[in-house]
Amino acid sequence: MTQPAAIPVVRRADQLHRYEILVDGELAGFTEYRDHDEQRVFYHTEIDDAFAGQGLAFRLVQEALTDVRDTGHRAVPVCPYVAKFLTKQTEFADITDPVTPEIRQWLRTALR
Repeated sequence: MTQPAAIPVVRRADQLHRYEILVDGELAGFTEYRDHDEQRVFYHTEIDDAFAGQGLAFRLVQEALTDVRDTGHRAVPVCPYVAKFLTKQTEFADITDPVTPEIRQWLRTALR
């Protein structure tokens, strides 16, 4: 008999400044952010090669952006994956701010 597919779980790990996606309790990937006032600036998304091709990055970013909305923040997509996601998933347009040179400079400073 075939085992049922594991249901991925997304959680926010504030102490690490990221959202994580777990499959059967194993970390499969994450999207990293830093908060700048009311903006949540996403700058990197990564899925482990062992979990590639399962749609986990899509689910991770979708749930992260839903949390951004639920917490009253706005999303700034510096991360190329998050930016691409937002061009296709227009339901988050109302909470998305553009990436500006000022945000890029702030992020460089914040990540030092």
